Amino acid sequence: MSCSSWSLSRAFALAFALLFFTGCSPLDVVCGSSRPKPVIVSLSPTPVTMADVQTGFVLTINGSHFVAASVVVINGTTLNTTVVSSEKLKVTITSALITQAGSSTVSVHTTGGTSGEIGCSSGGDSASLILTVT
Repeated sequence: MSCSSWSLSRAFALAFALLFFTGCSPLDVVCGSSRPKPVIVSLSPTPVTMADVQTGFVLTINGSHFVAASVVVINGTTLNTTVVSSEKLKVTITSALITQAGSSTVSVHTTGGTSGEIGCSSGGDSASLILTVT
């Protein structure tokens, strides 16, 4: 066995062992295409008034790991979501969704599942932020 083929075989064995014993994450070479769990860091605007809600306003959700399958969930209701980028989502909020002043829970959901036959899990729910309506 030549030195170069021995190194290649050993590298493959090491990569297989790492995959088998540590599982996949979005940063792994093998699972790089899986959908990572979304993260939200801020909402804009906040707070908002009931007058804003009654006329309808656009809420921007800032974060990371947003993909085409990501949707905004407010108080358990999934909304039609515009994915602006992997770091920004937009939804329209109306009085059909929020009927009175108070706090509303906002999160992002990305459909999960596995990628191929290698068992890389993907998707999930972000932590929640609170939208205050005065």
